[in-house]
Formats: sequence, C-alpha cells, structure tokens
Amino acid sequence: MNIAVITGASAGLGLEYAKAVYETRADLDEIWVIARREDRLQELQTQLGSTVIPVAFDITDPQAVENYVNLLKEKNATVKLLINNAGFGKLNNFEDISTQENARMVRLNCEALTVMTSVTLPFMNEHSEIINSCSIASFAPNTRMAVYSSTKAYVMSLSRALRLELKPRKINVLAVCPGPMDTEFLGIANIEKGVSHTFDTMPRVNPRIMAVKSLAVSRKGRAVYTNLLFYKFFRLVAKILPHSLVMKMCGT
Repeated sequence: MNIAVITGASAGLGLEYAKAVYETRADLDEIWVIARREDRLQELQTQLGSTVIPVAFDITDPQAVENYVNLLKEKNATVKLLINNAGFGKLNNFEDISTQENARMVRLNCEALTVMTSVTLPFMNEHSEIINSCSIASFAPNTRMAVYSSTKAYVMSLSRALRLELKPRKINVLAVCPGPMDTEFLGIANIEKGVSHTFDTMPRVNPRIMAVKSLAVSRKGRAVYTNLLFYKFFRLVAKILPHSLVMKMCGT
C-alpha cells in the first residue's frame, strides 16, 4: 500500500498540502494526516474522502511515534511521500520568551522532524520523496526570532545533507522555504499587525500555491524551493552579504 504522511495537517500549509496531495497524487492508496486536533482531521476526511486517514497524535510523544511505526508495519505501508510540516515560532526577544516555549520550538521543529524522518525512512523506497517545511528564516539569523530561525537553519542543513545521502536510494529531500503566510502561524507567533514593521511590509505567500508548486518541484528532484521573486532575491542576498549586515537590514 502506497501512502503519503503529512504532519501538521490540521491547518495552514499542512492543510493545503493534504488537499494538493489528494488532487495531484492519484497513485497513492491513502493519505495519512497527522496532528493533535482529531476533529480537524475528521473534517478533512469528510471533505476529501475515505482515502484521507486521520492519525491524531503528538509527534513529540515517543510512545505515539512508536504507535505510528507499529501502524506502518501493520498496514504494510510504503511511504512514497513524507511531508514534515508540523512546527511553530514565536516573535519576541529571546529572554522574553519562556524557557518552555523556546524548548518546545526546538523539540517540535527539530527533534520531532528528525525522529519522524528517521522512523519513516525504513518504509520508503525508490522515488519516494521527503518535503521538509523550512522557512526564509533559515537563510540568515533573525533578531526577535532567534530560536525559530535557528531551528529552520537546522532543517535546511539536515535536508541538504540527507538529500545527498539518500541519492543512491533515489529518494529526494526538498526544503520548502515560504515567506509569511496568513495562517494560524502568525497568531501563534504573536505576529499581529503593528507588532513588527518588517512583517507588516513583507509580501504574503499563498499557502495553496506554495503547496501545489512545491509538490511539483519535489517530483522533479529539486533541493530547495522558495516562492515569490522577492524571497528568491532575499535568499541570494543572504548568500552574498555577511549575516551581520543581513540581520540589520531585516530587523524585526
């Protein structure tokens, strides 16, 4: 049985990924959507159909991850597409974000993504794909989002290294780097209008377009995908200029 696995699928980009996979990947038998909010996942199944399978659990819970692995074995599943989308950020000075929140960002954005990739890889074969939700925040450090941007730099580095390692197995790894999107993420991150001049003036990325286009380039074997010319240019600038200068230019 060929399946897709999508974490963080209850809202925002993850929700759009679930819809886009359903519409464009007819070769899949099932699409497993993972998040903590089971009611949202059930709504998604009702909307899209029975091939969408709600698998509600917290990917930071080791026992839940073990149950996920057992379910893969039980279903004799081959994971043709793994989308590591779960994550969150907080906007504030480092010392003004609680120790617990900073640790939770690292645990979800880095540790859980790593664990989900590690336990899923044995169930993948040739021409399987991994898509990791990264961010333009990975291109350079960001003041007032120090931990978030650091976690996304980790995701970028891991994605690039894994892509090279997995080439002999013909498994591609794509790091997807969107700019700000008008999703639940902004509210959770405390990025309301007026809080950050930088965020207020940055162009918004359409999550639907982001999902559809990144799925397409993943199939083509790309390493990194950034949407909108503005952010493609920023990625180039962040490669050329010293990060100390980039941080001053992009002060939040």
